[in-house]
Amino acid sequence: MSDSPIKIDRAWEQLFKQHDILAQINAEGSFRIAATQINEVHEARLMAKFDQSVHLPEIFRTNKLSILPVTRGEYLIGPFVTHEPIHYQAIRPKQVENPHLETLSPDNLYSEASALFFAYNSGIIQDVMGSDKVNFTVNGRMGSGLFSFSIRNRLQPQYPTIVEVRNSQVEIDAGFESPEAFLICEAKNQASEELLIRQLYYPYRLWSAKISKPIIPAFLAFSNDVFHVFIYAFEDKRDYNSIALKSYKTYTFADEDIILQDIIEAWQNTPVGTEPDVTFPQADSFPRILDLLSVLHSEELTRSEVTLKYEFDSRQTNYYVSACEYLGFIERFATADHERGYRLTPDAKRVMSLPYKEKLLTLMRKYLKNLCFIKRLIFL
Repeated sequence: MSDSPIKIDRAWEQLFKQHDILAQINAEGSFRIAATQINEVHEARLMAKFDQSVHLPEIFRTNKLSILPVTRGEYLIGPFVTHEPIHYQAIRPKQVENPHLETLSPDNLYSEASALFFAYNSGIIQDVMGSDKVNFTVNGRMGSGLFSFSIRNRLQPQYPTIVEVRNSQVEIDAGFESPEAFLICEAKNQASEELLIRQLYYPYRLWSAKISKPIIPAFLAFSNDVFHVFIYAFEDKRDYNSIALKSYKTYTFADEDIILQDIIEAWQNTPVGTEPDVTFPQADSFPRILDLLSVLHSEELTRSEVTLKYEFDSRQTNYYVSACEYLGFIERFATADHERGYRLTPDAKRVMSLPYKEKLLTLMRKYLKNLCFIKRLIFL
């Protein structure tokens, strides 16, 4: 089970006090800490990776700090700008062919690996790279090699910090090579709101030193049966924050559009149910509800795991779990460690395995059977 954000917060507070980290940063601009020092209070692996800035420990957020690995066993803490916002655009996805593989069903793409395999076998990666001759060549963990870079200082933007990296661990979700280029892909099976730049920058620097072909850094988010592909470039190889979005593409395998008549018929043929005896939802994004259901499709999660895995803050976890409970999609259970856990209801599992159009219309009918939403629609 993942450790709770509260436990990690307290561990970092202990480390900051024990090593007088804030005073060291004020004096030197940054603080270098060894994994062995972190391990004295908690496992370093769980204490130093925050894909979303909202997950940074409270003492980091309060003091505008972040953390970067610089060797296989050391980290650098400082006021670094480490994340890049992600903006999704309302464009019509390009239709791709279902490869019709028995081991890769489009109705069951509920992991990052399966989404990547589908993107490759359906031709999405080939379209992004502009070549039919693309090979899946790299994934997994490797050493970064030696390089240095500048990174923006959040407190003093005019004075960037110079960082040296010596054989830090790098993990690549997928690397694809064509005759013209090498694409490095970071993937998420949800619509992330931020990119941890390091997840593309460190592999970019590693492979830039190894091969002569141009490197294409890309982020792939699979959400609500749509592949969102963000193609970046680092405009200055030695500048961590020189990341720039060059292209944005969307793809889907869904071959049936939902038209207005489908929605009208769903509305007219859905009987209004009774109000469920659960907390009224405050979630404001139905696509994010779908993403949460996708995450829970493959595994049961505790409350803290939902917060970490789905890139929520703790308040959002309550909102979106309540929304799923209200719609009858999630049920609670107690884990062996007496933690609160969540899993999909049998009906939700069935619905999430349906083909695209049938799935969305079924979810829509779940929504429409609640009287408060019907009144809201009538009012609008």
